[in-house]
Amino acid sequence: MKYKEFGLGNSETIIFLHGGGLSWWNYREEAEILEDEYHIIIPFLDGHAESDKHFSTIENNAKDIISFIEKYLGGSVFMICGLSLGGQILLEILSQKGNICRYALIESAMAIPSDITKILIRPAFVCSYPLVKKRWFAKMQFRQLKIKEDLFCDYYRDTCAISKNDMIAFIEASISYKLKDSIKNCFAEVYIYYGEKETHGIKKSAELISKSIPLNFVKELTGMYHGDFSINNPNEYLKAIKGITKK
Repeated sequence: MKYKEFGLGNSETIIFLHGGGLSWWNYREEAEILEDEYHIIIPFLDGHAESDKHFSTIENNAKDIISFIEKYLGGSVFMICGLSLGGQILLEILSQKGNICRYALIESAMAIPSDITKILIRPAFVCSYPLVKKRWFAKMQFRQLKIKEDLFCDYYRDTCAISKNDMIAFIEASISYKLKDSIKNCFAEVYIYYGEKETHGIKKSAELISKSIPLNFVKELTGMYHGDFSINNPNEYLKAIKGITKK
């Protein structure tokens, strides 16, 4: 597993799992501030730019991260955070090993499958993928995602590095992901965030996740869209982390 690392030498580890189609820069500002106190690891999710393997399943990506934690980090870490696809992988990690972290922060994770959308994804991407490397098309997609402007060069570079098969694979997996019953065995304190302006599916998923995990807190973020919290509002995100960990 390849990853970006900050704060090497600090005793407590926080792992950040970036969103689908993004990369480590999803959490750059958070990592640069937290590295004074924590050991930060941001894996390159399977099938993404700089990753060392193609995307197969959310379950396999979760297993690889668990294996890494067991091999190099003593079997558990202080905190794991994840956005969207990264949040789904985090849910799967907690389902597979409920005692892997003390705290978890899940942002905008879909946990209810959408079979109709999955049927439409492959033909849509087969047609549109050739446009991905066109700067004007990437700019249009970037604006639809409502990511702050100074991240466009990072977004464009790393989106161009994702193969068509990987992009289809992780989007299909994300749309198909279903929360596992074993999540009820999670021992972590789990904090669930979603934006007020997100889709109905994300909001219903937050409700389902909250009902399924023994110890959790759920919050709707006023005025925010998908990914707004960690990408566009790092100071607010850091305030949330500090509020969780400094109780």
